[in-house]
Amino acid sequence: MKFRCERDRLVEALGTAARAAVGRAAVGAALPGIQLNLVGGKLAVTGTDQDLTIVSAVDVSGGEDGAVVVPGRLITDIARALAPGAVAVSGDEQELQLSAGRSQFVLRPYRVADFPHVRASGGPVVSLPTSGLAEALRQVVRAASSEDTRPVLTGVLVASEAEGLRLVATDSYRLAVKDLPAATGVLAEDQKVLVPSRALSELQRLLVGESPVGMRLGGRELTFGVGSVQLTTRLIEGEFPPYRQLIPFNHPNRLVVPKEPFLEAIRRVRLVARDATTPVRISLRQDTIQLSVVTTDWGQAAEDVDAKYEGSEMTIAFNPQYLADGVEAITGDEVALETVDSLKPATLKPLDHPDYIYLLMPVRVA
Repeated sequence: MKFRCERDRLVEALGTAARAAVGRAAVGAALPGIQLNLVGGKLAVTGTDQDLTIVSAVDVSGGEDGAVVVPGRLITDIARALAPGAVAVSGDEQELQLSAGRSQFVLRPYRVADFPHVRASGGPVVSLPTSGLAEALRQVVRAASSEDTRPVLTGVLVASEAEGLRLVATDSYRLAVKDLPAATGVLAEDQKVLVPSRALSELQRLLVGESPVGMRLGGRELTFGVGSVQLTTRLIEGEFPPYRQLIPFNHPNRLVVPKEPFLEAIRRVRLVARDATTPVRISLRQDTIQLSVVTTDWGQAAEDVDAKYEGSEMTIAFNPQYLADGVEAITGDEVALETVDSLKPATLKPLDHPDYIYLLMPVRVA
């Protein structure tokens, strides 16, 4: 293998692919590596943990076809540290040389035969609407669980609805639902798939500008194409919880509060919390609300925020991180918080965008 490539383009390709190679513990010797495969002036950089695979393609010059597998993080850090300009790369399975300016590096590759072979989905390509997709992922993925004890909760349900596409995620303490009315015909009628939230987080990072997004659904894999990058993920098997019955239909108590002052107040009062589970209490009253955190060891904090409230005066408490996540996900300048009482799930909604709901379980306090 032999080629030349501009440093910034090489760093982008290496860094993008390397993010897929750091997920799980290595199964084979070459798993923490990334593969460089050069064919006819097109360099394909591949990283995988066998559940998630990212292939980033880049045009190079002066090439001699070949393939090597090298430590992903190391080669990415080296390329990023090189001086701007052209980077020369050459080598084989014995060693790989990188040089730029006066800098020279020699790496010991892994065996190419040890690198996993992961196929992309073989289904037809369907176009996804670029507008709003990144925002939808930002709003929903945050509610998925990061614990592997219940794998179905680490995924995002992508379901076909009459009005378009619906994204749903929950970790059993909170629930996020987002509708994409423009995404019609992406899945067959009543079809649904469970996509790992990690894969959708990586997809969100790729969605810059108005690049078209293609999607191919296979039997157990789903592939997204964004520009020169192809992302393939294994689907999660299992039944997603029946989330519809969790969303209350009637909310006799409704709070409307400016988003930024509300979010800033949450962040300030939680500073005295001992850990992430210490709740923030919200005292709901007509013209203002009070946020407070009380700890026996560190002290207490309270802050008033101007708001509009209709309903019975009460105090309701939430996990501060989950509450902040929900408020942050809201688009627009105001947040509507609706609840039945202090013990039943509350919903956070944007005032002008009825296509998003963030449901949050309250914390029981004395």
